[in-house]
Amino acid sequence: MKAKTALEVHVESECGDLGAMPKRFRLNGREVGIAENIDVWHGANYRYFKVKGEDGNLYILRFDEGRAEWELTMFQSPQAEAFDAQFHAAKRADA
Repeated sequence: MKAKTALEVHVESECGDLGAMPKRFRLNGREVGIAENIDVWHGANYRYFKVKGEDGNLYILRFDEGRAEWELTMFQSPQAEAFDAQFHAAKRADA
């Protein structure tokens, strides 16, 4: 059995000149409004959207045009990155 690497997400979208554009999404019961659509690109039967959430995090959402389904393929949190950088700097200082 093939393991799934993307997370399913419920996306509310609106139609624009480029087709469906994400407006907000829900993941694990938490709603995230989209503050900025940063980039859009196409793959085979997919459209990818790099967005900045109102929570300050970056997300890449993938829209499967054939099945009309959305998936979350990437999540990046500035707070987690800052914590990780501090952790590794402290570890190097202790070495």
